[in-house]
Amino acid sequence: MRIRILGCSGGFGGGRRTTCLQVDGDILIDAGTGAGALGLQEMRQIRHIFITHSHLDHIAGIPLMVDSIFFESQEPVIVHASLDTIDALKKHIFNWKIWPDFTRLPSADMPVLRYEVMRAGETVEVEGRKIEMIPVNHVVPGVGYLVEDARSKFAFSGDTTSNDSLWSALNARDALHALVVECAFGNGDIDMCRKAYHYCPELLAADLEKLRHRSRIYLSHLKPGAEESIFDECRTAIRGFQVIRLFDGDTIQL
Repeated sequence: MRIRILGCSGGFGGGRRTTCLQVDGDILIDAGTGAGALGLQEMRQIRHIFITHSHLDHIAGIPLMVDSIFFESQEPVIVHASLDTIDALKKHIFNWKIWPDFTRLPSADMPVLRYEVMRAGETVEVEGRKIEMIPVNHVVPGVGYLVEDARSKFAFSGDTTSNDSLWSALNARDALHALVVECAFGNGDIDMCRKAYHYCPELLAADLEKLRHRSRIYLSHLKPGAEESIFDECRTAIRGFQVIRLFDGDTIQL
């Protein structure tokens, strides 16, 4: 399994791109501005998008991507997400005011975009890879995903703060080879973390003590301008794990 980090920043600008992970050639997990790193031919190969939650930095690439491949699409791109997230996409993005409803274009029978509701604990299989939705703890309804094939298991936390559901789901597996987890703020902003439902190094380190797998930990969603200090605080706070800061364009090969 190959995970390409198209975007992993907690902000935008200066070369930063927001959350978008490409699994092999045909799956995206979230589709923030990082989706713009894909070439047109690469966009045409995307068949499934698994969305963690409805915030703009995780969905902004979807409207422009489906518009870009509109005339070349032979089958719909399927967006998998919770009912809350799909409702938000319908009401606030693909509503004919912000953007056309591509679930009805070029026709309702042959659209370029299709929604599929997932529920916590549910698994979707895509060409030998199993993707499980895991509930997490964010300011809007949010989820993470566990992705596994015959040889490896990888998880993405989505946006979250302290919780038990993510860790219990991961501990239920016999192995975990990589975890991409957010750490949006530094410890000095712990009050903001609690209000916005994000991790800081202190909160993340406490939750990682719940994880029984000694997988590699990849940090994402660091706020612009504070990346180095957040990473330094994580290396100090987190014990017993290899901690790696992600950059746009990185690849995780499992």
